[in-house]
Amino acid sequence: MAYIGNTPAESYASFETETFSVSATTNYTLSHAVTNENEIRLVINGVVQQPGSGKAYTASGTTLTLTSATVSGDVMYAVYLGRALQTVNPPNASVGTAQISSSARTTNLLYPAFEAVMSSSQSISDDTLTKITFDSEQFDTNSAYDTSTYRFTVPNGSAGKYNVYLIADLKSGANSNFEYGGLYLYKNGSQIRLNWIDTRSNNGREFTTVVQTSLDLSEGDYLEAYGYVQVASSTPTIENAKGSTSISVFGAYRIGA
Repeated sequence: MAYIGNTPAESYASFETETFSVSATTNYTLSHAVTNENEIRLVINGVVQQPGSGKAYTASGTTLTLTSATVSGDVMYAVYLGRALQTVNPPNASVGTAQISSSARTTNLLYPAFEAVMSSSQSISDDTLTKITFDSEQFDTNSAYDTSTYRFTVPNGSAGKYNVYLIADLKSGANSNFEYGGLYLYKNGSQIRLNWIDTRSNNGREFTTVVQTSLDLSEGDYLEAYGYVQVASSTPTIENAKGSTSISVFGAYRIGA
C-alpha cells in the first residue's frame, strides 16, 4: 500500500506476546507494565476483546482485569502493541543499499576482484613454459589471490562470470632477437586462452602481449598465468615495469552470476 511521508519503521517489527495460564478468575498479572489497556491486544479463544472500562478488559501497570471471568480450558493471550520483540527478516528484494551498513557493503557484497603485478623482472628459460611470478597485489577484495603460488581462486559463494585480463612484456636478452613466444591463461591446471607472437620476420627484441577474456567460473576454480619465449641466444625475461609503471599485470573481477 502507499503511504504519505515515510514508510512506517514497524514494517518488519514483531511484537511480544504473552500466553496466560487460565483459571476461573477476572484478575491476571502482566509480565510487563502498561499505562492502560490500549497498549495490549487481548485475545480469548481466538476472539479479539474490546478494551476499556465497561468493555471486555482494563489494564494498569501489571494488573489485567476482565469484565467476565474466564473458565478452565479457555485460551488467552495478550500482544504488547508498544513492545517490539525483535526485527524479523524483510521480504526478498525489499532492502536497498542505503539500509545496509557501509562495512557490509564493502566486505560482504563486493564482487571478488584482484590485480597483481611483478615486484621485479623474471628471468625465464628459453623454450620453456614458465609460470609468471605476479607476487605483488594492487588490490584483492576477497583475499582470493595468493602471492606465493601466483594463483587466483574463486571464493565460496562467488561463482559466476568473470572478466580476466593478463598483460606481459616479453623480452629477449642482450644482443639476441626475440623469435616467437606467447602468453597463456590456465584454469585448474589446463590451458584455456593463448596469445601468440612470431617476430622472426622483423627481428624485434621486446613485445607486450595481452590476453583478455570472459569466463564462467565455479567456486574453487583457479587461474594462473604462464609465459613462453624462444630467442636465438641469451636469457629471455618478463619485464615488470618501465620506471615506476607496471607493464605486466594479472587481474580479474566478477561481472555477474
